[in-house]
Amino acid sequence: MPKSHKLAFAIYIIVWTIMAIDPKYPQDWLIENVLVFIFFPFILWMDKKHQYTLTSLVFLLIFASLHSLGSHYTYAEMEHFNAITHFFGFERNHFDRLVHFLFGLLVFRILFEMILEVTTTAKTALLFTFTVILSISSLYEMLEWLAAVILHPELGMAFLGTQGDVWDAHKDTALAMVGALINILFYPRYKHLWHVRKEKSR
Repeated sequence: MPKSHKLAFAIYIIVWTIMAIDPKYPQDWLIENVLVFIFFPFILWMDKKHQYTLTSLVFLLIFASLHSLGSHYTYAEMEHFNAITHFFGFERNHFDRLVHFLFGLLVFRILFEMILEVTTTAKTALLFTFTVILSISSLYEMLEWLAAVILHPELGMAFLGTQGDVWDAHKDTALAMVGALINILFYPRYKHLWHVRKEKSR
């Protein structure tokens, strides 16, 4: 693994460790980080095997770091976002909306690099990646709903973070879709990346 990749992972681990110290709702923090415990080792293994671009890795770890921040305070009560909330006169804390948008925007590229290995054209890889982003976003909203139903109501709502918006899941998924669509606007760059990665794998 290149030194730059090791450095990126090390910075993320430091951020995650800091955010793991005395979270606002420890049980909610644990639920929020279940996927981190599963997928972080998987990403490490995949990067060692396929050596993804540093750009893709940094984008992913920026998103993961923001998730760590959200899990520390909960997305609905992320106090460092309050200044923006008050400045624009929002009725709710939109940190969760931002992170859902950034999921589509930032995670797209590394998923594209994973998917291109099994596709025959750049367009197919882009379409498949877009579909995966929407599928993951929708699945996550369903998991949030199950957590709110199964767990203690107060803990469930802390995890769900709807803040009284009955359309919260729909808006979150829509924002992830917008983030993913922005990537598709850069089709020439992704087509070049597809060709470079295909040549490298030969």
